[in-house]
Parts: sequence; C-alpha cells; structure tokens
Amino acid sequence: MIHTDYIEIKKLDQVPRLPIKGNIDLTYRCNNNCRHCWLRIPENSKEKNKELTFEEIKKIVNEAKVMGCRGWSISGGEPLLRPEFADIFDYITSRSNSYSINTNGTLITPKIARLLKKKGSKMIALYGADAKIHDHITRTPGSFKAAMRGIAYLKEEKAGFTVQIIPMKDNYHQFNDMVKLAESLSKHYRIGAPWLYLSACGDNEKNKEILRQRLSPKEVVELDKPDLSYEDRAGKLNPDCGNANENGYLFSSCINSRRDFHIDPYGGMTFCCFIKDPALRYDLKKGCFEECWEKFIPSLASKVKTTEEYKKHCGSCELRKNCRWCPVYSYLEHRKFDSKIDHLCAVSKENLKFKEGWKKNHRRHYKVAGISIQVDSDLPINDNTFDPKFKDFEVKNTGEDSVSIRHHFSLPDISNKDLGKELYRKPPWAIYKKGDSWIYLGIAPSQNDKSLHRIAVFNSDHTRVKIYNAEEGRFLKGNQISLTLFPTDQILLARILADREGCYIHSCGVDLQGKGILFVGHSEAGKSTIANILKDKAKILCDDRIIVRNSKDGFNIHGTWSHGDVPEISADSAPLKAIMFLKQSKENRITPLKDKKEISKKLLSCVIRPFVTVDWWEKTISIVAKIAEDAPCYTLEFDKSGKITEELKNIR
Repeated sequence: MIHTDYIEIKKLDQVPRLPIKGNIDLTYRCNNNCRHCWLRIPENSKEKNKELTFEEIKKIVNEAKVMGCRGWSISGGEPLLRPEFADIFDYITSRSNSYSINTNGTLITPKIARLLKKKGSKMIALYGADAKIHDHITRTPGSFKAAMRGIAYLKEEKAGFTVQIIPMKDNYHQFNDMVKLAESLSKHYRIGAPWLYLSACGDNEKNKEILRQRLSPKEVVELDKPDLSYEDRAGKLNPDCGNANENGYLFSSCINSRRDFHIDPYGGMTFCCFIKDPALRYDLKKGCFEECWEKFIPSLASKVKTTEEYKKHCGSCELRKNCRWCPVYSYLEHRKFDSKIDHLCAVSKENLKFKEGWKKNHRRHYKVAGISIQVDSDLPINDNTFDPKFKDFEVKNTGEDSVSIRHHFSLPDISNKDLGKELYRKPPWAIYKKGDSWIYLGIAPSQNDKSLHRIAVFNSDHTRVKIYNAEEGRFLKGNQISLTLFPTDQILLARILADREGCYIHSCGVDLQGKGILFVGHSEAGKSTIANILKDKAKILCDDRIIVRNSKDGFNIHGTWSHGDVPEISADSAPLKAIMFLKQSKENRITPLKDKKEISKKLLSCVIRPFVTVDWWEKTISIVAKIAEDAPCYTLEFDKSGKITEELKNIR
C-alpha cells in the first residue's frame, strides 16, 4: 500500500506507474452452497443488483492502471457466475501484466478454458477425494463431477492450473487421497488456509458450522508448517500486519507497508480483503480510485486505536510472533478488532512447539572464516548426518555474517519454466541467471541423459540457497562430506568469499607459534608432507584448502574441512605471516621472493574457482594482489627430514 508520504502526486497524468496489485471480488454469490463460503449471497437475492456493472469495473480498472496497478487477483464467491465473466476477464487481463483467479471449476466450459489459456495463475478448489465427500462439503450434488469436467476442459486446452485443496474436519480423513487426486489432475497443487475464519455477515448458524469444521491446532500447524528460514530473514512473523505502531494504531504499519488493495463486488475498496467493517471501505460508486488510494486508505492508518484489551492480551503476548492473529480476524470472530481468538492462541502454542522441534532436529549451525552457515533440512539431522570433520566447526547460533542452506528432497517441475539465460554448461552443472537468482542444475555426464540429480536456487550474492535433491536415500545414510551435499562446499563458499575480501587457496595452513604460514601448491607439491612434518610442532588448520581473508588487522588464514591426506583440521585462524611456494628438494632452503606480479600470478594459479563471473574474477584479482603486497613470500625447498622446521620458526 502506498502511503501519502511515499509519493507526492500533483496530477493524475504525472503518476509514476508503480507495481501495485489489485484484488477484486466479482460476486459473493456462489453456485455451490459451500460450507466454507460464508461470504455467500443467494443467486436470486436483491443484493445481486448492487454488484458492480461491467462498465463500472472497466472504469475502476482504467483508473487503477493509471495509478500503477500491474496485476489483478479475481475471485468471489464464484467469479464465473457473472454472465459477462468472459468480457470482464478479457478486459482486466488485457490491461495488466499478471493475473490470478480462484474458482471451483464447475462453470468452466470449453470457451472459458480457451480463455484461461492466457498466462496467469489459476486456482481450482478441491473439497474431497471423491464425489461423496466433495458434494457433502459443497452441499451440491454433482459438483464434484462438474469440477472434474471443468478441469478436463482446462487440460484439453493445456491451460496450466493449480489444484487448491481446501482442508476441513469433514474431509480431513481423505487428505492424503485428496493430495493423490490433485497430483493426478495437475503438476501443481497447494493447500488452502488450514484454519477457518468466521463469516463476514456474522450469522450465528453459519459460524457454528465453521467452528465445527475447524481442524485441531496440531493439524493446522501440520498443514501449514512455519518456514523458519523465511522467518529468520524477515526478522519475525508478519512484521507489519496486525502489529500496533508506536502511536497505538492497529493498522498503521500494515497500511504503510502494503502495496495492494481489495475491491468487493459492490465497489467497496480498502487495503485488505478481510476488512469487512463498512466504515473502513470506500465506495467507488460515489468516488474515484485516486481519492481512495491517496486519501481514504492512508487515513485509515489512524482510524483504529489500540485498547486496553489489546494491550492486555495480544499486544503483550509472548506468543505473538508465533501467532496468526490479526485485527481483521478478531473483527470476524468478535465484531471488534482488539480481542484474542482462543483457537489461534492454541495454534500459536503448537507453532512454537514445532519451531523448537525443528531447531533441535532439522537445523545445525557451522562457522568457517568468520562466516556462519545455517543448514536446514526437511529430513531430520542427527549426529551422523554429516562427516565427523564438521564437529570442530559446529556452533550453537548464527552470527551476523551468515549463509543459509535449505535442503528439500524432491525436484520441482521445471518443464516449461523460464530459467533465464544459460551461462554455463559442463557436467555436472548447467548454470542460469534469472533476475536476481542463480539457478544451478545438476546434469548427467551424457548429453542423451536429460535427468537432473539436483537443483539449487541461489539469491544474487549466494548467501541463501534452496537445494532440491533428487532422492533422500543418500542423505539418510549419513557421513555427508559437504553441507551443501555438492561434491564440495567450495562451490558455494568460493563465490561468497570474494565479497568478503577472501578466497580459497590450494594450500596447507598452520599456526606455528602464533604465526600463520601458508604452504601453497597444487596436488603432489608436498602440502600433506609438510603437514605431517609439522603436525607435532604446529596446529594444522588444513593440509589442502585454506581460506585467506582480510580483516581490519590484516590478512588471516582460516582452517577448513576440505582436507587432503592429513585428517587433522581446525576451525581456528592465525594472522598470515608468510607464504611459502612449495618445492620438494634434497635441500632445506627458504628463498625470499620480491616480484609482486610473479607472486600474484603464482597465487592466482592456486585460487579455488567456482563458476567464474567477471565481478568475481575482478574482486579475486584485487584480493590476491593485496595478499601479494602485504605478506612476505618465499620459495620453500625441503626434504622429509623435518630440518626445515627450525628455519620456519625463525620467520618473522
């Protein structure tokens, strides 16, 4: 929602086209007398004549477009009940970049199905796994058959859609069968809101039925599990919605942060579809969109003041951040905005219990080179899930500089998905860039094999990644050698280090009497040999891959879990005092190097490279040049006698 402080508008034709989204209910009428449709108005009701006309809808859509509306959600009741639905749909979608529509599917005809081929989001409601339960919920014999017919028309036209399962007490025993049916009908399904709010009209009989259909708090949380990874990023659950601002107004934060609006079938406009109080809705039949958007809705920020009841209960409740409570639900439940909802109180307790269990059984934290790594998994994580080498790096909590890894164990359907621009293809990876996301596809070695073993979606700076694994068997076996389940975690860490003045280097790193010494070289250069020579005299950080990272006190070397032949590793670090380029010899000799360009060249040849982009390469070159400039560098010739140790101790 755009607040008047957000943008100054002088003339309508000067309004910037900001990306806002509209929600419009075409009708509260429904052809199914559904147990869940508590916003229902009978087909023959006089209220039907109060609904917006097509001409009024066109006027609203045009005004909203001028004000920056780029997308519409169309719903009801049942939107297809409108006789002129096809014309309304065509008009709305031809004047927007995106749309979504919710329907029960029973009125979809071949003509409507062809219309819905237009790219957008289609939600088809499913109330049961068979006609008996589905028709029992809708209270309309034949509604299941009609819905399946409508879905068949959509499939004939290849008009993609999502099946939306509507869970409630009378169909919950069929939930698994409903999921199976949904999967057989479409590539996509979702679960509708698992808790039911009360009716807009406040009818006691309807509300009794809704209360009876509510699932238990445990079932609600099971169907709508909290996403802790998302909540951690957002800071808290629903940071704006329903939380009073410092001046004590319930909707202030919500209005100031929202960029969408809702219009009911009669032209009543406000900032949220759940607002049913007439005093908080603007009549578009008597005014215009601009006035509502610019004046009326912002004025609602100081309309509903907090009360002592709110402060005593929801406003000060320690479970608030785990609760779905919102003033709009309170209004539907009690006809006032400030009262607690006992059912949601119970749900919030189950929510908290789930989160505590998740943190214990599905989450681990690690730290390397000052970077915290949070690993979340849909499958439980136990003491044997990851290789014992990670134990030294495990910590209790995430630090400020953090990376988030989330593991799922099924591959999403990416057929017909726009993955953006392909930037790289060489087994085992094909890499795409779309918007601010990086998409890594784990591909097979054979060109004829089109199967995928993994899909990873990174954010722009690679600090968050969702990893979809093809199967769970390998994970369950335990002793994983990487936190990402990739062949190596360097694919992730080498990327993000460049943004932190750091890099991975093929090297052995040791802490010798408080001095960090880096022994650089490729395979067979002698990194493990020097580690074995020094392991009784120095702390081995790692014998094969070391992170070098700049800090306010200069460069430090950091141990990693990517060891070679010597399993001794450490999560510790040490100030970088010397770089030794290894050269096995029959003599023991340390020779200073002075040519900084030559040193940089040698270091760059040993830098661990992820998928190389121009920005990563430029940053890494700059980092390596600084390392070469700051750290004393030498050629180290040594034999296996161990005599080189004394000379190394003399390095200052």
